[in-house]
Amino acid sequence: MMTRLSTAFPADRAALVTFVTAGDGPTAEVLDALVSGGADVIELGMPFTDPMADGPAIQAANLRSLAAGTRTADVLAIAAAFRRRHPNVPLVLMGYANTMTRPTPAEFAAKAGQAGVDGIICVDIPPEEADTLAPFGEHGLSVIRLATPTTDKARLPAVLEGASGFLYYVSVAGITGLQQAAQSSIEDAVAHLKAATDLPVAVGFGVRTPEQAAAIGRVADGVVVGSAIVELVGRHGTDAPAAVRAYIQSLSAALAVARKEVR
Repeated sequence: MMTRLSTAFPADRAALVTFVTAGDGPTAEVLDALVSGGADVIELGMPFTDPMADGPAIQAANLRSLAAGTRTADVLAIAAAFRRRHPNVPLVLMGYANTMTRPTPAEFAAKAGQAGVDGIICVDIPPEEADTLAPFGEHGLSVIRLATPTTDKARLPAVLEGASGFLYYVSVAGITGLQQAAQSSIEDAVAHLKAATDLPVAVGFGVRTPEQAAAIGRVADGVVVGSAIVELVGRHGTDAPAAVRAYIQSLSAALAVARKEVR
C-alpha cells in the first residue's frame, strides 16, 4: 500500500528528514519553512521533562516548550493543522513512552491517526516490548525503529521485526547534537543494514553542514537533521522561520547534487 512515507524517499537522491520540537517558538511557521525549504519528512518532537537520548539543544527546546504550556493535546493540534496545510508531506511524532502511551497506547494512536500523523518514533520502548506499540500499526501509523552502532547481527532481527516506514540509524552511541560518526563507519553500517531490510535507511545524530549531509546522502536513503534546526529556533525566536528555510534549502541543494554524482 502506498503511503506518504513510502513515497517520501526518492530513487535519485537521499531524502531530507528534519526535526523540530512542538511548542518551541512559532512551530507552525517553522514547519511551513521546513516544507518550503525542501524537507521530505518532518519529525515533530513531543516535549518531555526527561529526554534521555537528546543533547543540550533539544533538552533546552523541551524545557522552553513545556514552560510555554505545551501539552499532548497541543502537539496533536499542531499536527492536525499541519496536515490541513500540507496534505502530502509525511509527519512523524518523535518522543518517549510517557508521552505516547497515555491514557493508553490505543487511545493515543487513535488520536494521532485522526490528526494525520504518519508514524511514530518512540525512543525508549525496546523491540522486546513491541506489543506496547501494536495499536499504532492498527491505526495505520508506521512504527519506525532505531538501530545504533551497538546493534549487532544477533539483535538486528528483533529491531527490524514489525518496523515500518523507514529505519533510523543513530550513527553515534551517545546523545543528539554533540558529535558525528566517521563517514567510513556510516558507510559500513548502512551497507550492513540495507543487506538486512528493504526499508529505507535514514542516518542521523550530529549532521549539521551541507557537506556532511551530502557525504551521508551518497550512501543512505535519508539524512536526519535535528539539533542544528532546533538551535536556530532557540536563537532566532519569532524570526526563526526565515533562518530555518534558508538552512533547509542549503541542505536540500547539497543532497540533490550528492546523489547525482554517483549515478
